[in-house]
Amino acid sequence: IGDEEEINRVVPVIERLKKEFDTPVSIDTYKAPVAREALMAGADLLNDIWGLKYDSEMASVAKEYDVPVCLMHNREKLDYSDFMRDVVHDLEESIQIALEADIAKDRLILDPGVGFGKTYEQNLEVMNHLEDIVSMGYPVLLATSRKSVIGLTLDLPVEKREEGTIATSVLGAMKGCNFVRVHDVEAN
Repeated sequence: IGDEEEINRVVPVIERLKKEFDTPVSIDTYKAPVAREALMAGADLLNDIWGLKYDSEMASVAKEYDVPVCLMHNREKLDYSDFMRDVVHDLEESIQIALEADIAKDRLILDPGVGFGKTYEQNLEVMNHLEDIVSMGYPVLLATSRKSVIGLTLDLPVEKREEGTIATSVLGAMKGCNFVRVHDVEAN
């Protein structure tokens, strides 16, 4: 969708959430104009599924508002030569973009991007090697809730993937992930 439509969808929700609840709000976007409007509306965290690589203005928006930034791994083409090494390298590139924009290291969070720019087998490999991302020295957010990798592994439709999500949350915590993003918070 276009920037204006995305802004019109997210800004009123952010404003209402910030008015009614004392809780942090994340804006998940890869578009700098949307990020700017969402942060002006009160969003507390910027989550970029392209790790600051899609929109060259995104890093400066994050710096301007001095918010934590979640850098997710993603790729347009699945042209990996050494999969986990390439994932780490891609995340290092995102970190470098952030640091060059003077975003403080303590504002960065990494997301291995389960379900984005990876095959089913590669998603399993990321889960099996989360410690490679954790060892980079930044907090790690794991977002596997109801993802297709769970559905394909357990042969379950999306609405029956909560137990699989819990298993991946536990695995992530055991491997050192600091955050999990889930649909069913209480169960997890």
